[in-house]
Amino acid sequence: MKNKTIFITGASSGIGEACARKFASEGNILILNGRNRILLESLKHELETSYSTSIHLAIFDVRDHEAATQAINSLPAPFQNIDVLINNAGLALGVDKEYEGNMDDYTTMIDTNITALLHMTRLIVPGMIERNCGHIINIGSIAGEKAYPGGSVYCATKAAVKALSDGLRMDLYHTPIRVTLLKPGLVETRFSIVRYYGNEQKAAHVYRHIQPLTGKDIAESAYFAADAPAHVQISEMEILATHQASAQMVWREGENP
Repeated sequence: MKNKTIFITGASSGIGEACARKFASEGNILILNGRNRILLESLKHELETSYSTSIHLAIFDVRDHEAATQAINSLPAPFQNIDVLINNAGLALGVDKEYEGNMDDYTTMIDTNITALLHMTRLIVPGMIERNCGHIINIGSIAGEKAYPGGSVYCATKAAVKALSDGLRMDLYHTPIRVTLLKPGLVETRFSIVRYYGNEQKAAHVYRHIQPLTGKDIAESAYFAADAPAHVQISEMEILATHQASAQMVWREGENP
């Protein structure tokens, strides 16, 4: 696919950044969302220098509905017809028991992973319906399939992403608009650093003795779904590291019996 307009939330690092690199390298134009202006401006300069692409930066916190609405309503003309929305922005905070966790962390996860995704969908999908084309790619997680200790709220948010994706697909089944849910397993990005409040040692421990997925792996999956023929809808894709069988079942060389 070429010359499509791709909107990516949470594009300043991790899976979002990798998606930006992949879709730009294939000749598409991008709208990159995030909060870190410096990182996004650097990425924009690099991609526009390296590839035949044009990039617009939409710098706002996805939890800020007023800012999101203003950003979408004020898009420059060349970027207004969004072909692919990648709802990538998301996070986990903490590994506390559900009855001991920080309520502010719970609110942040719910607002970012669920409410913001729903709001971005509400802002962008009506335009897709008017143009009778489009594709929504939601970044979920295998955590949305089954809860695990210390992650119940995060798991609940990703279960909601699964439900929202399935429901949206049903709402759109009379149109050519496609909905894809990607469910990654262990992906080594800043995810665990954020989860452990910047503790890099604890974050590194999550990926010990296994070759985890990378943001690039998930970006390739997103592009594969987006590049499928118009009559093909990749409704759901679960992507795991080779030595991972579930959220908790991971073969770690030298550790397992």
